[in-house]
Amino acid sequence: MKTVPLPGGERVPALGLGTWMMGEAGGREPEAVKALQRGLDLGMTLIDTAEMYGDGGAEELVGEAIKGRRDAVFVVSKVLPENASRAGVAVACERSLKRLATDRIDLYLLHWKGSVPLRETVAGFAALERAGKIRYWGVSNLDLDAMEELWATPEGGGCAVNQVLYNLSRRGIEWDLMPALAARGVPIMAYSPLEQGRLLANRALLRIAAARGATPARIALAWLLQRRNVIVIPKAAALAHVDDNRAALDLALTPAELAALDRAFPPPRRKTPLAML
Repeated sequence: MKTVPLPGGERVPALGLGTWMMGEAGGREPEAVKALQRGLDLGMTLIDTAEMYGDGGAEELVGEAIKGRRDAVFVVSKVLPENASRAGVAVACERSLKRLATDRIDLYLLHWKGSVPLRETVAGFAALERAGKIRYWGVSNLDLDAMEELWATPEGGGCAVNQVLYNLSRRGIEWDLMPALAARGVPIMAYSPLEQGRLLANRALLRIAAARGATPARIALAWLLQRRNVIVIPKAAALAHVDDNRAALDLALTPAELAALDRAFPPPRRKTPLAML
């Protein structure tokens, strides 16, 4: 398994498991649990979830999937901005810990910037870290201006990750946010790496996939996995999709293929607002 270093030096899998839109139907969703467990078996031992997903249902699915193997899994969850006051993050974290059936969250993220000052949220995260409730903290959906505000706060330098929308068709972060994070050793965590499937009909992607005997999804994930300091978290609720995602790690795109993808999905030529789904 390829790994990506966090700022403190710990390495985490470059390819993990997303859970957005899981846990929304209620009940146990046994196929989703099996898909997560299949990913763990294949070495994709980073699972991303959030209190928002399925109103906590996704966290419950993750808790079931990691039962009996918690120490081998790097669990990421996220707190809603309205719960991100210093006192609020502690309460929200306890709820997430209960749903995940664990005593700690490995990486706890602010889901997006809201009305609570970042200084207050960071103080809450730092307190949770000292208490052993979380091991690292980070953010999601913060652009460069917000990151600079964060880094200016006391203890703001402790941010371990910024999780953002990033895929072949959403490359705006390459202009300024990605270089600024790289300068501080903060990795990107790329959510919606397949643009919910919308980019997979692109002709250039289809041509490369056909020539390689691979799916377009595998090519799109392989492109992300060849970027430096990027953690990729595709969601897969079916075993076949999990296996195909894992196969992207073994596919190295050639310079000619990368150039063809750059022509089909050009890198940014100017600063653009941070994209969110």
